[in-house]
Amino acid sequence: MSLIIGLTGGIGSGKTSATRFFAAEGIAIIDADTIAHELTGAQGDAIPNIKKYFGVDFITKNGKLDRKKMKNRIFSDINSRKKLEEILHPLIQAEIMHRIETASSPYIIVVAPLLLETGDYCETVTRILVVDCNEEYQISRTVSRDGLSKEEVRTIMATQKSRQERLNQADDVIVNDTDISSLQKKVKLQHNIYLSLLQKKINLLSTLMLIMN
Repeated sequence: MSLIIGLTGGIGSGKTSATRFFAAEGIAIIDADTIAHELTGAQGDAIPNIKKYFGVDFITKNGKLDRKKMKNRIFSDINSRKKLEEILHPLIQAEIMHRIETASSPYIIVVAPLLLETGDYCETVTRILVVDCNEEYQISRTVSRDGLSKEEVRTIMATQKSRQERLNQADDVIVNDTDISSLQKKVKLQHNIYLSLLQKKINLLSTLMLIMN
């Protein structure tokens, strides 16, 4: 019996760092973005349909998705974004389910930045964990990390759920508003909470089996 935790959060909230700390505790990490990169890499399963719909101009000479060109396209054309999602999301979902079935850690973290926006994995996960910080932190971290302007970051944020909307849908929240050491401690605490929840589920199941027998 395993818990499947959907980890999400706004851009610049600290999802990657939190995920790294969960992995250090021996927890299996399934990252939707990583899978998407694999699917759109050279000879990736999504390439034929991307080429069919968007044309060969969106495929590099190495057979990969031209991410910069596609990024410009989907941010300027909502229909193109929806079409790309139609191509990618079923493939990502299938691969996530495959990796869940083969994972062996006490619980599993499924990292999906747009978990709440798309709703694709909400039925798959047991609990939703939001990595949270205020919007000024989001902007400053992303500007520093990605070299984007504040306006570009705000444009990306506008395509995501608001901070309050994420918090309203969260089962668990890690507030990442100080330093990396504090975040690591908070992840450790949340890790222990999940182990405790899992143990309670196991105990309940054992009790039910005894009663039934």
